[in-house]
Amino acid sequence: MTKLLVLAMLGLKPMTGYDIKVMLELNDAERWGGVLIGSIYNALKKLEKDGYIEVASIESTGLRQKAIYQITEKGKVYEQQLIIEALEQSSVVYPTTLYSGVSFAFKLPNEKAICALEKQKKILEDEEKAITVGYQAKMHAMQGEIPELTQLAFANMLEIVKVQQKFVQQAIKIMQKDQINSLE
Repeated sequence: MTKLLVLAMLGLKPMTGYDIKVMLELNDAERWGGVLIGSIYNALKKLEKDGYIEVASIESTGLRQKAIYQITEKGKVYEQQLIIEALEQSSVVYPTTLYSGVSFAFKLPNEKAICALEKQKKILEDEEKAITVGYQAKMHAMQGEIPELTQLAFANMLEIVKVQQKFVQQAIKIMQKDQINSLE
């Protein structure tokens, strides 16, 4: 995914590695793209070595020089290949750790399991807020003109979080009900 994101950024316009990093941070790419922002520098080196990007120019500011990269024709073909692969790859990801914990929660005292799920609930609330803030930042950066497919991606991320929140809430209710039944 890092290579695809770097190529996509350079497909917009020539940029420095720092410019790409800032754009990806602004767009919250670590969250939705599953990439570590720091990995773009390694991707730049590999993409350049493989002929997918090239140095368009070198800028000097004081004692520092920075390379401005641009995508090559070979890079545009590779970018399209990566997009096709990304669209074809299965996107179903189950919260296996959470499912495992819920499956064996009966081995814990209910109050400990409920406390752990309450922490999970808080994590999901924070995630929902982060997605909303990211969307608002993107809306501001793009002056309110977010492409429809990008809006769809944000809406889907929020929906996934809401489904997880509902699951956790239902698990808590079941455990609370079991706790009450065991007291009777």
